Amino acid sequence: MEGKFKRVPALDKCFAILDLMAHTKKPLGISDLSNALAYHKSTVFNMVYTLVDLGILENGTEGKFRFGPGLYALGKASGGGSELVSTVHPYLEEISKETKLSVFLGIRSGKRAVIMDKVDSPFDIKVSSEAGMAIPLLAGAGGKVLLSQLSDAELNALLSESKLKKFTPASCTQKQNYKNMIQKARKEGFALDDEEYIEGVRALAVPLHLNRGNLHAAIWVVGLKSQIKDEVLPSFRSMLKDIARRIEIRFS
Repeated sequence: MEGKFKRVPALDKCFAILDLMAHTKKPLGISDLSNALAYHKSTVFNMVYTLVDLGILENGTEGKFRFGPGLYALGKASGGGSELVSTVHPYLEEISKETKLSVFLGIRSGKRAVIMDKVDSPFDIKVSSEAGMAIPLLAGAGGKVLLSQLSDAELNALLSESKLKKFTPASCTQKQNYKNMIQKARKEGFALDDEEYIEGVRALAVPLHLNRGNLHAAIWVVGLKSQIKDEVLPSFRSMLKDIARRIEIRFS
């Protein structure tokens, strides 16, 4: 190798943790990792929770950790993760053609929603974001349906350590009210963002239940309030839920 560099021991240890989990193929706890790698528990603890905060690992049941959805975002960036994107993309195009709105596919990564794919609206004036962009999980319709896929215990834990930001005058900043919105989204299978994240912008989202472990995904349409009027909400909602069912069949 040309040139000199100073190897970073912490990165070696992080990679060793990920490599062990990949080869073990089951959730592991702090003690499991510490014993297998002969690392001090405090070292493993700090590294694991840093990876959790980044969305690379996720805290599962009984203190065990598993790979988190952040890896799907990394896979997408490197050309991997193609099953999800390649399968869903034609449906995004179908939705955009029908609604003339921007359409997004996103996944949960820790406390963020990561946009995996998108199809822009054909209108000159539109709402758009780039694939790979991370947006706050506790905001917007997409975030609501991603959170609706968590258990009540997981949702309570996330809300207890998070602050609800007031992005617009319509933003919900009261945790119980926000939790009620998530539970409603879980029950009804969709969520609406009525200028709660960006003033003048509405969004409608549905969850994707893909039978891929801890992968939480969703699709949503975004447009100006003048483009998503009350009278079109029922038809848009029905179409999104129907397409979500068709996508889920592909992953069953």
